[in-house]
Amino acid sequence: MKNIVIIFKRTLLLSISITSLLFGQKEFGKITLPLGRVQVQKNGAGAFKKAMPRMPVHENDIIKTLAKSRCEISLIGGGKLRIGQNSELEITMANVKPMEKNFEATLKKGDVWVAAKAAFGEKKNVAVRTPTAVAAIRGTKYRAKAGEDESSVLVYDGKVDVNAAKNVIDARKQQMRQGGPPQGGGAPKFKLGPVTEVQAPTQVAGPYEVSLEDWISLVEGMQINVRKDGKYSMFKFDQDADAGLDFVKWNKEQDAKDGN
Repeated sequence: MKNIVIIFKRTLLLSISITSLLFGQKEFGKITLPLGRVQVQKNGAGAFKKAMPRMPVHENDIIKTLAKSRCEISLIGGGKLRIGQNSELEITMANVKPMEKNFEATLKKGDVWVAAKAAFGEKKNVAVRTPTAVAAIRGTKYRAKAGEDESSVLVYDGKVDVNAAKNVIDARKQQMRQGGPPQGGGAPKFKLGPVTEVQAPTQVAGPYEVSLEDWISLVEGMQINVRKDGKYSMFKFDQDADAGLDFVKWNKEQDAKDGN
């Protein structure tokens, strides 16, 4: 009976891979740690099905975690992306070449941890969009939290480029032209532009007074909160308090096992 179950699982994984190839979807990575209730919707349509170890995920797939659940995805070519409980992540792009790897995903809600160091001479970009912000990592480590009204990005290692999501920027420009309330700008799109490096301020969370209009580069120990009106607050987060969070502790333990 056990052998029959193993054969069934392998057959199912093979059929998923073949179907994705037929639709021209590029592989983003494989689910390596589905903990608790983790579900996957293939190609953004149909029913959500239980995630299984070594299940490949492709462009347009949606991964959802329920309460007290987590999921780790091993990226093609190296690196990890881990999703916290009550989260939903849509895979939007995977473009993998021998010395250049680009991944993009949309965190609709919840938490995600990205750890993806680039190998020597390699270019690696892992961009995560939330409802209000876009974070682009180039061989470093960060955590993003997504909410409808506000999103946060915290940097743990290296540098992360952050900007308001395109729909937020478009809505703000529309408001300035018409003098009315912001209008929804549709699904945000990724567009990497010139980056301004900003050093970490000394104060804790400051007022939301400035609109985020250009890409800025955050360094280790910095956090930025971006609201849906495009205004942002940037500050040094309390690393001791943050280290006590269960999701953060788990990710650091996993990174240590992986040598990251």
